[in-house]
Amino acid sequence: MTMPTTWKVRRADPSEAPAIAALYRRTAGREWDFLYPHTPEEDLGHFGKSFSRGTVWVVEAEGAVAGFCAVRRGWIDHLYVDHAWHGKGIGQALVARALTGRQHVTLWTFQRNTRSRSFYRLLGFTEARFTDGADNEEKEPDVLLEWRKSRKSRSPSPPGEGG
Repeated sequence: MTMPTTWKVRRADPSEAPAIAALYRRTAGREWDFLYPHTPEEDLGHFGKSFSRGTVWVVEAEGAVAGFCAVRRGWIDHLYVDHAWHGKGIGQALVARALTGRQHVTLWTFQRNTRSRSFYRLLGFTEARFTDGADNEEKEPDVLLEWRKSRKSRSPSPPGEGG
């Protein structure tokens, strides 16, 4: 009999930028064939800047980064969860942490990312604006999602740390 794996949400340390960039690369590479082809070094620089823009939250599981969420005032800039950890409440816990103390939060995702769009809708986000992608790096149609604390839709709450 295997024991359940535990995990916890915590503030990331800038020294974890390489693990965060690697998680992004694994996740995005598995999901998207249209993303702008950055090098691992460019990914590291990009995600390293997240620490100076706001707060980066990670979920640590089995001594490794299983997911992360980069936030700044009013925005969720990045949310990625390692595929091995999907369905364990990690994404929900990261979003709940990102929304703590906030009244209004926005984020962008690609229109074709139907799984993410459904996930955010379940957490009370609404799709506010659609674009043709002309202004983003990938030139991929995207959608702006918004969450407001005053909404009567279900507000995400952390499923608890654990497994």
